[in-house]
Amino acid sequence: MNETQTQGTKVLDMGKILGLTRYAVVVPALASIIGALLLMAQGSIAMLVAVYNAAGNLTQLKSSIVEVLTAVDAILLGTVLLVIGFGLYELFIDADIDVPDWLRVNDLDDLKTKLIGVVVAIIAVVFVGVFVDENRASDVVAYGLGAGALVGGLGIFAFATRKTGPAKKEKQL
Repeated sequence: MNETQTQGTKVLDMGKILGLTRYAVVVPALASIIGALLLMAQGSIAMLVAVYNAAGNLTQLKSSIVEVLTAVDAILLGTVLLVIGFGLYELFIDADIDVPDWLRVNDLDDLKTKLIGVVVAIIAVVFVGVFVDENRASDVVAYGLGAGALVGGLGIFAFATRKTGPAKKEKQL
């Protein structure tokens, strides 16, 4: 082998090595999906317990509302982890996995937009939980201001970092 062929082989080998590093995302993607399933199971169990307690008159209305909202919060957080897991897998490993169209992720911008939407929903659920919890009535204004600032910041971030290229313009039409 001459020197040019040896250098070409080294470059090719380095390219293959760098290409294979994308599979490092499999571990965090699977961990996110497992975490999502755990939170969704725990949230579902908490919801069943809340329904059982409410049906048996074991809790007052406001306590039932807080229990239900806490369960919904866990389920929504599980949804965030599921979106992250699927999105990472789809972006780095296999773009052709069978997911619904609303979960399809073509680039990091799509993943960011989906995450912001779910995070805003979680913030709303947490705020409503504080709002109806009589033990935290003094925290309502602080939580409301904090939630509003966070949602506003996420909105500004999404607006400032959105793509405005031809591909995005075509989708908007």
